[in-house]
Amino acid sequence: MRAPALTLTLATLLPVAPAPAAAQTDSDPELREWVVPYESSRPRDPMVGPDGRVWFVGQRMDYVAALDPETGEFEKYDLEEGTGPHNLIVSGDGTIYYAGNRATHIGVLDPESGEIEKVMMPDARVRDPHTLTFDSHGDVWFTAQQANFIGKLWKETGDVRLVEARVPDVGRSSRPYGIVMDSQDRPWIALFNTNHIGTVDPETFELETFELPEGARPRRLALTSDDIVWYGDYSRGMLGRLDPATGEVKEYALPSGEGARPYAVAVDGDDRVWLVETGVRPNQFVGFDPRTESIFSVTEVESGGGTVRHMYFDAETNSIWFGADTNTIGVAKLPPARRPVSQ
Repeated sequence: MRAPALTLTLATLLPVAPAPAAAQTDSDPELREWVVPYESSRPRDPMVGPDGRVWFVGQRMDYVAALDPETGEFEKYDLEEGTGPHNLIVSGDGTIYYAGNRATHIGVLDPESGEIEKVMMPDARVRDPHTLTFDSHGDVWFTAQQANFIGKLWKETGDVRLVEARVPDVGRSSRPYGIVMDSQDRPWIALFNTNHIGTVDPETFELETFELPEGARPRRLALTSDDIVWYGDYSRGMLGRLDPATGEVKEYALPSGEGARPYAVAVDGDDRVWLVETGVRPNQFVGFDPRTESIFSVTEVESGGGTVRHMYFDAETNSIWFGADTNTIGVAKLPPARRPVSQ
């Protein structure tokens, strides 16, 4: 299948993207947003490709698109109606993998040719691939929230293996949501409908779960370089820390309290944790330092954010990219790290 590409120059449609909002202190990031020229499309889950362009999906308008942050130019690849792309990731050679959240497949897009290969799920119950991530070999691990599965796609063969995300003694779907990989190529998964975080053994595909405090609802995860798991507790307004070696959990209150609704979470090259509080308007971009166990930065998202759902840290530019329900793609240029950013 070939996806038609449409190139639009932002300057011909909209005012030039505003200059970055000045950081209030030396600890705050500079935030900048570009209005996406495809109205009310819910642009989300951006990731920087090898050529520096920022790729993202339009969940409500069935497209994959790229932003050139130097020129403000957007390029759009239309997907089949009803695809409902939820997330994408970009490989080292520029290939795009997207989650066909309403169409039971993972799509593989070649940006040069526009050709799309669909990898259909081998089980009809897995109708909603949700969030994708690469392991160190370039294979794809993913969640399927409503179907209650975690899976792996081998890029060379197109084979898919699935494991049901059943949590012992929990009599309901766990709704696997955010997923990240640790240094040992183990996926860690936020089991959003429970107070658990899970991991899958990449050899046996056995699911192991870790219990969080009662009432916790982890939605997105991030890992520091020591493989400590950090999560935003969407229901209780906390930032949480899980040590997989001991199972110990520590929690830290967020600035907006119980109604913070932390959603997108990322870790930078200095092991600082960044998250977005989506329960307040405007959304707040919050920085936390694990060394001092304290919040050191709170910055408002200029467009309001609506809901910032997922973020990507780009080590090359020391920046975090995000999509917002205000129909923008944004970047947070982070304050300098205290040690060189890992590559």
